[in-house]
Order: sequence, then C-alpha cells, then structure tokens
Amino acid sequence: MQSQITTLKNGLRIITSNFPQLESVTVGLWVKTGSAYETEEINGISHFLEHMSFKGTNTRTALQISEEIEDAGGQSNAYTAREFTAYYAKMLKNDLELAVDVLTDSLCNSIFPADELKKEQEVVVQEIKQTFDTPDDIIFDYLQETAFPNQALGRPILGSKKHVRSFSRETLFNYLKTNYAAENIVACAVGNIDHENFVKMIEQRLSSLQPHTHFSPDTQKYQGGSFFEPRQIEQAHVMLGFQGLPYETEDYYPSVILANLLGGGMTSRLFQEVREKRGLAYTVYSFTAAHTNTGLLGIYAGTGAKDLKQLLPVIATEINKICQEPVSAKELQRAKTQMKASMLMALESPSSTAEMLARQLLIYNRIIPVEEMVERIEKVSQDDIMRLARRIFSSNPTYTLLGAIDQKIEYDELKRLLKI
Repeated sequence: MQSQITTLKNGLRIITSNFPQLESVTVGLWVKTGSAYETEEINGISHFLEHMSFKGTNTRTALQISEEIEDAGGQSNAYTAREFTAYYAKMLKNDLELAVDVLTDSLCNSIFPADELKKEQEVVVQEIKQTFDTPDDIIFDYLQETAFPNQALGRPILGSKKHVRSFSRETLFNYLKTNYAAENIVACAVGNIDHENFVKMIEQRLSSLQPHTHFSPDTQKYQGGSFFEPRQIEQAHVMLGFQGLPYETEDYYPSVILANLLGGGMTSRLFQEVREKRGLAYTVYSFTAAHTNTGLLGIYAGTGAKDLKQLLPVIATEINKICQEPVSAKELQRAKTQMKASMLMALESPSSTAEMLARQLLIYNRIIPVEEMVERIEKVSQDDIMRLARRIFSSNPTYTLLGAIDQKIEYDELKRLLKI
C-alpha cells in the first residue's frame, strides 16, 4: 500500500492512496476531536455539530447538500467517536471535486439555521431515547461512565437531552473555533486518485483554516467500579471492564491479541466455555478500546436471568486461567493469524483504508507500514500475553449490569472470583 502525504502551510495534512484499478474514490475529513474533549456543560456538542454541519451553508441548503452527492450516485455520512469526528463520501472518480466541495463547504461554511437547529435537537433527543431503549447499546455507555467517572472520557458521545436542547448557534460556532483547526484535521482520499490534484482541491478550500486549536484535553484516568440497573426485560446484559492501554504503547498489539484469545471469535475461550459448552449466552465477546492516555479491555455477554449466577464464575475462571497458564503456541499463532488476516482484508476496502490512514496520521503523526504492523504482531510471545493479562486483569474491575439482574453476583464477590 503506497501513500503520499502533503502538509499545507497551516498544518493541515493531506494523504492519498492510489488504487488505479477502481472506478471510485473514498474521500473524507477526519478531525481529532470528540466527546473526550468536551466540558461537562457542552457534553454532546461534537456529535450535535456533526449533525448540524449538513443543515445548510452560505451557498447550499440541507436538501442541496444531500442532493448534490446523491444525484451523482454517491454516498456521504459522518460519525462522532470519543476522540475523533469524521465526514466522508464515496463517489465515482470523476466526481471527486464535487465531494470535496460539499464536504469542505459543510465543515467550514455551515450557518446553523435556527429552524434546522431546533429540529435537529429533537432528532438527536430521539437518538438518545433510542439508545436508552436498546440495552446492548446503552450498557456500553454505562461501562464507560463507570470506568471513567466524572471525566469527559466517561460521558456519553450523544450527551443528554438537557444538554442537547441547550445548544445554541453560538455554542456551535465557539466549539468550531476552539476545536476545529488545521493541525487537528487530516484530509484523506483512497481510490482512483491523483495526489497532486487532490492537494490542489483541498488547498483551495482549506488553506485559510486557523492553524491551531485552543482547548485543553480533560484527564483520562481509569478507576473502575460497579453500576446496576434492573429492567423488566428477558435478559441480563453483563459487561466487565479492566484498565487497558493507550494507542502509543509497545503493548498495543499484544493487548488486541489478548482480547482475541479471550473472546474474539468462535474458537476463543469465552465463546467455547460460555456458549458452546454451557449454553449460557448467545452473544459473548471481548474487545479493546484504546484512547490517548489510557484504554479499556471489555467483556460483554447477554444471558437469561437464571443463568446470571453461573455466567460470572465461568468468565472469571477464564480470566484467571489466561493470567496463570501460558497460552499454547497453536492458540497464539491462530490469534496472530486472525489479526493479520483481519487487517490485510480491511486494506482491500478503500473506505477502511482511508479510515486507517487518517487515524494513524492523527494518532502517531506517521503512517505505519503494513510490514511493520505484521512484524509487531509476529513478535508477540506467550510470555507477553501472560505478562499483559496479569497487568490488565489486576486492575480494579468495572462491573455493569442491566436488565433481569435479581440473581446478580455482587461486586465484592466478583472481585473475589478474580483470583489474580
């Protein structure tokens, strides 16, 4: 995978990767800001701004923004995460400049019309209600809040109904001014693309963007704890969390492999023990979530009310085993192969490639060669896995339950089960 990078005078970085055999191009603007960069008073503003950016500019109405992309057969979208916000489109190669014009116009020239703002506030409120009504969605917010209490990193990406309804045009403009600056933005295009031509398109539209951001990131400190919410539903939704690792650490790849070994696929330990051997859950898996200064290793399972007391000891046993006994060479090699295959197959998708390139540039200030990623995966040893497992699972656990939880195991009992 060959990529080219150009940095404008104001610090905005532009990266492309050419796939000449394609008829399309994925183009986007990735911004290093999100809910982890918000004060409590404006929690949810990153996500709300993402919505409002498509609601009208000096030259386009909300409908025209959508029509111009879709009339050309393209697709556009955006998302907000805890530390990133992305605006992107997929177009036929000859319509690249149209996509660039619409995206940069939406990002830089939005006027946030008062009538659209009022409507979109209620749209986002409905999104918040929908998330709350979806147990296997909202429990992730509960896990994050319990793991990182009283911090921006622990607050929900969507914010609260109260906060969203309080946002004004001035709030949005102020957030743009403090968080959206050239040094914080990467423009990326992957597909049938000419680098120099793309640079000219971006430079014409974004070279006057302010160079520097003006905000101080909040602390990111894992704490852990417990949170229980009974609901009259059929299942108990269970999440466990432990202090994970930040992006920039030598142990990042071992931590991903550890999560894969524990609950990453049908051959993983949790899937085999919880689902295949005991039938205690339909869904069970583990995952990692890296952040700038910390991280989280999480485990999710959904089980019946009567099986809850059995489920937690089984999960705890598997955690204890991976801390106390070396994984087999065969098991480790399978996890490595799965990680490499997942990464390499994702690089066959222009959209996934664009996402990876932009995020790497924002996080590491460089593109990590595929060969280097493969080498780092291959270097992970059995000792690395045990050492890292002992480090992660010795942290204060985060324990969240939602639903039919009358038969729950208490927090102190869970800690006793985790015999690290």
